[in-house]
Amino acid sequence: MNTIKPLEKLHVFSFKGVQMRTFHITWLTFFVCFFGWFGLAPLMPTIKETLHLSKSQIGNIIIASVSGTIIARLLIGRLCDTWGPRKTYTALLLLGSIPVMGVGLANSYESFLLFRLAISIVGASFVITQFHTSIMFSPAIKGTANAVAGGWGNLGGGVTNMVMPLIFSAIVGFGYIKADAWRYAMIFPGILMLIMAFVYYRYTKDTPAGNYDEIERSADQKSKTDYSVLKDWRIWALSLAYAVCFGMEITFDNVAALHFVQEYGLTQSTAGICAGAFGFMNIFARALGGIFADKVGKTYGMRGKGLLLATVLLLEGLGLIMFANAGNLTMAILSMIGFALFLKMANGTTYAITPFVNAKNVGLVSGIVGAGGNVGGMMFGFLFKSENITYMQAFAYIGLIVIAISVIIFITRFSEPKKAMELNLA
Repeated sequence: MNTIKPLEKLHVFSFKGVQMRTFHITWLTFFVCFFGWFGLAPLMPTIKETLHLSKSQIGNIIIASVSGTIIARLLIGRLCDTWGPRKTYTALLLLGSIPVMGVGLANSYESFLLFRLAISIVGASFVITQFHTSIMFSPAIKGTANAVAGGWGNLGGGVTNMVMPLIFSAIVGFGYIKADAWRYAMIFPGILMLIMAFVYYRYTKDTPAGNYDEIERSADQKSKTDYSVLKDWRIWALSLAYAVCFGMEITFDNVAALHFVQEYGLTQSTAGICAGAFGFMNIFARALGGIFADKVGKTYGMRGKGLLLATVLLLEGLGLIMFANAGNLTMAILSMIGFALFLKMANGTTYAITPFVNAKNVGLVSGIVGAGGNVGGMMFGFLFKSENITYMQAFAYIGLIVIAISVIIFITRFSEPKKAMELNLA
């Protein structure tokens, strides 16, 4: 039997070995999935005009864009445990590319809403990326590896805010009207998803030792996925934390461009650049959360990681309140960068803890915590839907919620993982 083990170090500039090859392919695939998932967001000013959407309807679209992911992430977590991340990712990419490219056929609010709901399943890609990275690296470096992979993948949210308006403008430059240009622009991320489906299936392995069917792991793992883990409060605490960090991230990805257009009178392209700065923080910010969590964990254990998570959540909440009270564009961008830093660090810290809560059910736990992020995004969407609450007020309310969750995390006791519970993937 192949005895290749998880890596003890993360060599970010190396493609050598199945572990590093899988690491780079999985974060790049997640990056592409963000293009498909949020490619419509920076084009919403045009789509709003084309389909004559009201604020309430846009709110429903924001809710739909994250709702399907909640169920999908729970199912995907189970499939990762039993079917394997390689086949699961390939299937998700193939299935998700259909509504991504097909959304251009929508000609009414109702049809657009249904397509947006269907596209939301692409968000389950995150669970596979985190699961696959957890398998490829040892416990000592798992938090850092997860944070870097997740952060570089989330970077797609920033890049799509910048790139999709450019693609849209290029299509308009070829003579197409704006009402059609956004439709053709969505073909681009769909094609990228199909390419990555081939790459993932062809060039990754489920584990360092090989695919599940090659090492006969599938049969062994079916009995190990145990839904009794739902009784563990720590999982729900982490879900709450992820609801207010990643949930806020996907909410902001959805509304940022439209917010900058409406509040500060920017053009669609300029608003996309401003919104893209938020996503670009993922180049390093999420990784910082994972790196700090691993270092804190070596000295102070899981309790230290929990306190770190509570701290960055508190700072995220304060930053959001500052953003909500920004008096001009300059202050809005500066405060946005501030809360983005701590938000993305919270993302990385959360998933530096998640793989250790129940090491025999990493896929299921990752799916539950990941779904929490989308529940948060869905709930926040109701604030932006309300006709009685401005976008600025919504940001302030979310800031207060984040601060409240930081207190819950502070009082939650994250115990040390038992030696016997560590992943045995050889």
